[in-house]
Amino acid sequence: MSSDYEKYDAVLLSLATQMSGGVPQLLDVLFSFLSRKTDFYTGAPLDEARKMVLNAFDTHSQEALKLAEEARKKKEEDERKLAERRAARKAKEEAEILASANQSKVVELTDEEAAEFERQQKAKENEKEEKSVDKNEGKDAEEEEDEKGKIKPNAGNGADLDKYKWTQTLDEIDLTVPLKVGFPVKTRDVVVKIEKSHLHVGVKGHPPIIDGNLRAQIKVENSSWTLEKSSIVMLNLEKVNGMEWWDHLIEGDPIINTKKVQPENSKLSDLDGETRAMVEKMMYDQRQKELGLPTSEEKKKQDILKKFMEQHPEMDFSNAKIG
Repeated sequence: MSSDYEKYDAVLLSLATQMSGGVPQLLDVLFSFLSRKTDFYTGAPLDEARKMVLNAFDTHSQEALKLAEEARKKKEEDERKLAERRAARKAKEEAEILASANQSKVVELTDEEAAEFERQQKAKENEKEEKSVDKNEGKDAEEEEDEKGKIKPNAGNGADLDKYKWTQTLDEIDLTVPLKVGFPVKTRDVVVKIEKSHLHVGVKGHPPIIDGNLRAQIKVENSSWTLEKSSIVMLNLEKVNGMEWWDHLIEGDPIINTKKVQPENSKLSDLDGETRAMVEKMMYDQRQKELGLPTSEEKKKQDILKKFMEQHPEMDFSNAKIG
């Protein structure tokens, strides 16, 4: 039954995107059409027409409430299962660390052996520091080479280009396209084609302003456009992959340096709990790696072992490996 309705979605969505008044205007246009082009109001008693409208409203409102309730329950169930998996994983990691620590043997050393052991440890630490310096220098050189030719993202983590400007969050792209044609433009004059991997924006009778393949796929059904001030097309595109930053919008555009992207806290707050936690963890781990410090997982293991060592000072942990 739903497929009978869905086949009209494209037409209705196209109408809705052209109406600045949103749903109220769409309903007004629909009932105006019934008044002007059909006998909806006059073919039967007016109460019958009103009853027909209310029946349709009741049917679809109940369906919408049912779907919303199912979605809420599914989200709660997913969050519960996620919490159980995290708890099980944490318990497993702690058990593995404690098991590794318990395998270490207590070894009594003579003064000479202790001095030799200390000397070897210092030598290893010095060697490790030298390798780390060399590695970081090489890494810095590689990063500088990789960043050549890339532009700094604008304040919205996108780019200000000659023909248009775009900004982004992890989930969406907002695009501003000025229509420089020298006259006030109406909606019917605008040509916008939003496809999963392609975007076309222009004015009838003029060369397209944008006509190219997108950096990655978008959700067409959740994307939209509007005409502002008779001269600017505003587009909102929802990414299929909501966990990556785009380094360009259209193939052939200048490449931005995504390492300089600055996510806004307000945008992170818009994410659901699981996605936000994942993004914040990724950001934290990335900063830690850049500073040569342990990631969140490595730090968690170190903290567990440190706590266990404090509780069992009689044990030798010199051979325990963390990471």
